[in-house]
Amino acid sequence: MTYRVDCNASESARNLSPEILDLVIEQGIGALPEALRILVDAAMQIERERHLGVGPYERSEERRGHANGFKPKTVKTRVGEVTFRIPQVREGGFYPASLEKGCRSERALKVALGEMYVQGVSTRKVAAITEALCGIEVSSSQVSRAAAALDVELEAWRQRPLGAFRYVELDARYEKVRHGGVVIDEAVLVAVGIDPLGYRHVLGTSVSLSEAEVHWRKFLESLLKRGLKGVQFVVSDDHPGLKAALRATLGGVTWQRCQFHLQSNAQAYVPKQELKAPVARDLRAVFNAPDRAEAEALLHRTVERYRKSAPALADWMESNVPEGFAVFGLPESHRRKLRTSNLMERLNEEIKRRTRVARLFPNDASLLRLVSALLMETSEEWQTGRAYVTFED
Repeated sequence: MTYRVDCNASESARNLSPEILDLVIEQGIGALPEALRILVDAAMQIERERHLGVGPYERSEERRGHANGFKPKTVKTRVGEVTFRIPQVREGGFYPASLEKGCRSERALKVALGEMYVQGVSTRKVAAITEALCGIEVSSSQVSRAAAALDVELEAWRQRPLGAFRYVELDARYEKVRHGGVVIDEAVLVAVGIDPLGYRHVLGTSVSLSEAEVHWRKFLESLLKRGLKGVQFVVSDDHPGLKAALRATLGGVTWQRCQFHLQSNAQAYVPKQELKAPVARDLRAVFNAPDRAEAEALLHRTVERYRKSAPALADWMESNVPEGFAVFGLPESHRRKLRTSNLMERLNEEIKRRTRVARLFPNDASLLRLVSALLMETSEEWQTGRAYVTFED
């Protein structure tokens, strides 16, 4: 048998701490907790040095503080309980990101479930999930402290200044929230923007009683107050409250009705089962036209085709389908990504994947906390990835 040596792997192994390698060689995977401790402790010490602006025992007039020993902290991780040495700074104001980075939504989920457990509104199943996630029973004081620290960070993100975003997509989904002893469906409003460099950002989110105009208008006005500008194109479904709010706040901006929703809405006007597939195929042909003139010509022929066999459908298509043609005014390379709100649909699916674990939120703050944490992480990932579209100018 021939073995191939991976030079990169060998080089990576040599660059690892000898202490960690010796542990793994001697103890195998049982060494993972201690190896994790060594790595994270080292990373936290590097963070403190960067925060102070000096290395150990180094003298400098640019020093921004003084090291003040370490404080032990035991954390439940996926490889078991690990006790880390948290570096301290005499002047305060420092806490290493090494233990916190990438954990906002997980912490938010724990807090949300913890609130349900503490307030007596959870089932045995939810209590078991809380126990599994948190590792211990959650007390009201623990929930309050965790929620307060997390809420400060998330509120700062929700209120951060915005800037120019050429394209904006809007959508909402509903979650069950307890209000005064009754459970109601509340709307989670979300806005995503594409900046002049083509990168996606989650602009903001809000929890509201519904998608009524007053709630959408308040949400959009909050984005404008934070500095949202330069919007040229908005994609959404045709919810009456949202459309009215757009006219009031972004009245001069081109609006694109989601073509996917148009396809779905059309099926409600098809009178016979055997017509559903042909209608879907005809609408796809309209939306896949190379330009607006061809799309309008195809729509006219389609409307006439169904004028006798499905008059209600023909009337609906004639009035509604043109609202999906605004995308023909965009560069061809942008159309497929902006002709629907599929970007928002995928984002909503990710939200659903996390919120369905909780099933029922005890209050608005709990729901907003979990959704904000997830959207904050998603937005940061988008900005470090590839551009969503490319602007030639």
